Amino acid sequence: MAIHSKQKFALTAENNVYFLLSAGYCQSGVIDSMKVGVSTASLYPLHAEDAFRTLCEMGIKTIEVFANSTCEGEEPCVSEIIAMQKEYAVDITSFHPFSSPMESVFLFSTYDRRIDEMMTLYRSFFKSMNKLGARLFVLHGAISSSKCTDEHYLKQFSMLSDAGREYGVTVAQENVSYCLSGRLEFLKMMKDKLGDKAKFVLDLKQARRSREDPLDYIKELGENIAHCHISDADNERDCLAVGAGCFDFEELIKALKAQGFDGTLIVELYRQNYGEFTELKTSAERLSEIVQKLL
Repeated sequence: MAIHSKQKFALTAENNVYFLLSAGYCQSGVIDSMKVGVSTASLYPLHAEDAFRTLCEMGIKTIEVFANSTCEGEEPCVSEIIAMQKEYAVDITSFHPFSSPMESVFLFSTYDRRIDEMMTLYRSFFKSMNKLGARLFVLHGAISSSKCTDEHYLKQFSMLSDAGREYGVTVAQENVSYCLSGRLEFLKMMKDKLGDKAKFVLDLKQARRSREDPLDYIKELGENIAHCHISDADNERDCLAVGAGCFDFEELIKALKAQGFDGTLIVELYRQNYGEFTELKTSAERLSEIVQKLL
């Protein structure tokens, strides 16, 4: 699949009216559409604020902030990102913490002090998300080898979800191959037990690593999918820039659209899986063109 575009699309709010931004024009009106953006995680090991500025300078208008340290979710780093957000008129849709690998032994443990410590940390992140305008918090959860039972997992997830809602934040469970969430059956269990509270992030590369078809996630989790992490792939590599592989993005977007998905498609690549930073912009442009054609 080879798709090229000179335009970039994003949504921004101004005076309660949404505008569709492209390379050369602005069309007003309320748009019911998927948004396309890029995660600062793709620029690792740049510091979060430096990665954010790089994306802003490339013209990316929708960004997920990945905090690679505690300080990147606190002041003064948050205010520095907010200043750039205002300068470049950027929408920050989501927040992904570095602490995901710690969730097994903190949040999903049975040790009260560690649970309290992580809840305190994540509440502080929720407060920062309010400042940033980020509405979705990405959760990995307990690893597959943990002793966390389904009952305890649901209890802890619900506790974090409820805390997020106090701040207007949606906690969304990502499918991660080395976590309990790497099994589609586990995510289906979460949806069955928690109903609308169970929101999900569909990560394409992680689905491939779990040897699952991403379309099966959409079929089974449906309207509970709130966010997507996007990458291309071929027969040998599971994480590539959009257009560098052979994944059928039209089929993906059609399936999401059929479920009423109106969240964000975030390009999230590992640094070793692409060359120049400009490939991130090109990935977003190519994906945006497909979205606009199908919506």
